[in-house]
Amino acid sequence: MPRWKALPDELDPQVREFASQLRRLVDRSGLSVAAVAERTGYSRTSWERYLAGRLLAPKAAVLALAEVTGTSPVHLTTMWELAERAWSRSEQRHERMTEAARADRARTAPGASGPARPTGPPADEGAAERRPPRAPGPPSGRHRRRIVMFLAGVIGALLVITSAVLLTDLGRSDDQPRAAPSPSRSASASAPALPAGVKCVAAFCTGQDPELMGCTDKLVQTVGSAKVGASVVEVRYSRICRAAWARLKQVAPGDRVEISAPAAAGYRVVADAYRDTYTRMLAVQGPAGARACATLKSGRSGCAAGRAAAGPSGAATGGRPGGSGTTTTGQ
Repeated sequence: MPRWKALPDELDPQVREFASQLRRLVDRSGLSVAAVAERTGYSRTSWERYLAGRLLAPKAAVLALAEVTGTSPVHLTTMWELAERAWSRSEQRHERMTEAARADRARTAPGASGPARPTGPPADEGAAERRPPRAPGPPSGRHRRRIVMFLAGVIGALLVITSAVLLTDLGRSDDQPRAAPSPSRSASASAPALPAGVKCVAAFCTGQDPELMGCTDKLVQTVGSAKVGASVVEVRYSRICRAAWARLKQVAPGDRVEISAPAAAGYRVVADAYRDTYTRMLAVQGPAGARACATLKSGRSGCAAGRAAAGPSGAATGGRPGGSGTTTTGQ
C-alpha cells in the first residue's frame, strides 16, 4: 500500500511539484510524519495537510524541514516562493468565481426589478465581480440614513476631543513643562537602519536561520562554550540582530544541540552527518540570557551559558554559523 495518497487534481503544477518535493524529503529521511512534527515544532495535523497538498506550508516550516533532513534550503526556498505565488493566484481566482456566482444569483433572484442582464461579461468585468448590483428602493434610503448617523457620531466625538485638548492647554501655566515625547516614538524615530544583508532584528529573528537572515557576518561572537566529550558546544550571539543560537562542533550523527533562554521556547536540532550543526535563533536581551546544551549519542551531555559580550574591538566577526550540511572554518 503506497505511503502517500494522490495529490488533488486541481492543484497548480508549481504547488504539486513543491508538495511532491516535501514528500521526497520525508521519504529520504526515513522519518514518520509524527517524527517530522516533533523535530520541526509544527503539529502532525499541519504536516499531514502540507504533504497532502491541502495547505501550503509556511516558509519557517519549510526551513525547519530542510534543517531536520539535512537539505540545502536555497533550492527548497526557491520552490516555495514559486508555489506561494501560484497558491495566491489560485485563491484570487476562487474569490473572483465566488463573487461572480453571488452577483449572478442576485440578478436572477425572484422579485428582482428591471430587464434581465446579458450573461456575457460586462464592460468592467473586474468591477462586476467585486460589487454585486444594488437593489433600488427603501434599502438605499436606510443605508443613507445609517451613513448620516455614523458621520454625525464621528463629528460629535471629534468635537469633544478637540474641546478637551483646548481646555487642557488653557489650564496649564506657562511655567509647567510639557510632557516629554513618548519613548517608543523617540526610539523608533532615532533607530538606525539595519546594515545591508541583515533581514531581521530582535523578536523578528526568533525561529529564523541565522545565515539566511544575514546575522552571521556582523559582529558575531562566541559568548560561551563548553567541552562535551570530543565535541564543543557554543553560544553564538549577534549584536546587530540581538539574537543567539547554539552551535555544536566535532559532531557525530545523532548528536543533539539546543538553544534556550528564560521564558522562551527553545530550538533543537539533531545532527545527521559529521558536520558542525547549529540551531535556529532566539531573541535575547543580551548574550548572558542564552544557554546552549548538547546531548551526544554516546549519552554524554553538557551546557554552555552565555556571558557578557566583549566590545567591538574584541568581537569575533565573520564566519558562518555552521549547520547541517555546512562545514565551517575560521570561526
